[in-house]
Amino acid sequence: MIEVSTSILSVKKGKEAETFFALEKSKTDYIHIDVMDGKFVEKDNKQIMLEYSNYIKRTLNTQLDVHLMVKDVKEAVEEFSAVEPNIITFHLEACKDKQEVMECIKLIKEFGSRVGIAIKPETKIEDIYEYLPYIHMCLIMTVEPGKGGQTLISEMVEKVSKLKSYIDKNNMEIDIQVDGGINLKTAPKVKEAGANILVSGVAILMASNYKVIIDELKK
Repeated sequence: MIEVSTSILSVKKGKEAETFFALEKSKTDYIHIDVMDGKFVEKDNKQIMLEYSNYIKRTLNTQLDVHLMVKDVKEAVEEFSAVEPNIITFHLEACKDKQEVMECIKLIKEFGSRVGIAIKPETKIEDIYEYLPYIHMCLIMTVEPGKGGQTLISEMVEKVSKLKSYIDKNNMEIDIQVDGGINLKTAPKVKEAGANILVSGVAILMASNYKVIIDELKK
């Protein structure tokens, strides 16, 4: 089953509430919260994303999918755990060593969320293998993290395929999420490679009818 997580990074100012309700009505599986701290990536939108998350939690029933693009993972986990996200994903590259990765995994679980680990395009897929038994999802970035509306890096499809083979071979149950440049043209390639959660922002939010795009992505 393919699920869709709609990124609200490019939501129009003044249209936030209207957009969030329309996304719920259009049956997006998750609302994807891209959290940036101005250190791990250039942009800093932590405060506004916290406000959006609080609003969505109070008014909608749609699951929250929090993607932390931050240097201080533990601090951000504590802040965003207040909105009880379904899943919190942090970047492998934000941790200095294996001990820190395991501490972040443990902390997220203690707050009651599922755990995802994200990897940037230049990070080898093999680097994530040792953590797979402890997490629920691996997020493969198909663009450089930090900006919406980028074009999918085609080599990342092979990375998805490699991860899917490893998961199947080792009989694991782990979601593979892809994020970056996902639209109706690129979605079939990543789905065929093994991704089952698609993060899409601009392709959905620019459409006149969110449901049409979301339904098509889920096919």
